Amino acid sequence: MNIIQITPGAGNMYCGNCFRDNALVAALRKDGHEVTMVPLYLPLMLDEEIQTDGTPIFYNGVNVYLEQKSPFYRNAPNWVHRLVGSERLLHLASSRMGKTNAADVGEITLSMLRGEDGHQARELAQLIDWLKTQPRPDVICLSNCMLLGLARQLKEALNAPVVCMLQNEAPYIDNMAEELRGPVWELMAERAREVEYFIAPSKFYAAQMRGKLKLVYARVSVIHNGINHTGYTAEPVAPNPPVIGFFARLCKDKGLDTLIDAFIKLKAANSIPQLRLKIGGGCRPMDEPFVERMRARLHAKALLGDVEFHPNLSREAKQDFLKSLSVLSVPAQFGESFGFYIIEAMAAGVPVVQPRCASFPELVEATGGGICYKHDGPESLADAIEKMLHNPTEAKALGLKAREAVREHFSIERMADEMAALFSTLTPNPTKA
Repeated sequence: MNIIQITPGAGNMYCGNCFRDNALVAALRKDGHEVTMVPLYLPLMLDEEIQTDGTPIFYNGVNVYLEQKSPFYRNAPNWVHRLVGSERLLHLASSRMGKTNAADVGEITLSMLRGEDGHQARELAQLIDWLKTQPRPDVICLSNCMLLGLARQLKEALNAPVVCMLQNEAPYIDNMAEELRGPVWELMAERAREVEYFIAPSKFYAAQMRGKLKLVYARVSVIHNGINHTGYTAEPVAPNPPVIGFFARLCKDKGLDTLIDAFIKLKAANSIPQLRLKIGGGCRPMDEPFVERMRARLHAKALLGDVEFHPNLSREAKQDFLKSLSVLSVPAQFGESFGFYIIEAMAAGVPVVQPRCASFPELVEATGGGICYKHDGPESLADAIEKMLHNPTEAKALGLKAREAVREHFSIERMADEMAALFSTLTPNPTKA
């Protein structure tokens, strides 16, 4: 098949959607499919080989912002857009990601969802003009439903069905200002009619987004995310002294403060001697004040020497980090649609302790790789971690068993096979690779 994958870039920060889409494109190509990966907004930041193959970045982030703010700029000549949206300024915009006003983001989201009627209509026209120079696709895949404004014109201009993957859009939209939240969901549900199928990474998120987008049951398929297992190894025995791990974006939304409070309680009880905490994951400039507050909280309890911070690790460093843990916990409570960190920890032979909410019970049940606790505060988390670590041999066995389960059921190869099978139902005569 000939597939177009459209993926927003996140500039100078790691993005779960980017990792997933990039690995998926590589796996589909390995299976013989022709895939064009089209980046939007900003460059992709990845720890694997980037699959865009020199494809231009469309919806240049600088131009998108200025088109939103200035009617004059929307009508400026193309040479002005090329100059202002130069590679140098695009990389500067990447370095300032996260500093945009929330209201601006909401207004841009509405404009993007309006597609051909939005302030960025010329960007959509340029994308379509370029895609028309490429081989005709059998299917077009959007990375998330924030891109639904593209669907109608892409479908009509390229005469190809559109599918859309889903991943954590709901928490993002629900955190918008009240006067923007409703219109965004309403417009998104309207634009969802242009898409043949939606692909959710968990049963939990499929049910949630069916309600949000007013979709009938059959239009949403569940295909669990997969990871590239290359390089993931596991230690045969549990570390001594024991180590609790956190690996996600270093922010309150992911529950880092809750885990630190649980760690403080465990150290005060001293039921697990010499316990240590290792914290890793993405850290943007906007996250640094929060991280400093967490350091101060640990320092006040004279525990900073028992804690290590490892922000923005490479792929190899991340894999070494994960396999050094006794248990991983990311107590996010905002409705996580999947949680790549769970599968990555298990791929390294590490069990998890997660809140009994969102997609976490589904993933733990599918792998047998951990426990879920009632998410009512750091006390419950501390109790659950203590229960896990009181028998380190049993905990390690749980992690090693989960490692086999995720290698079988949560690989990027399995995901690519299921995606290709779904795509094939939409095109009766797919292009032969």
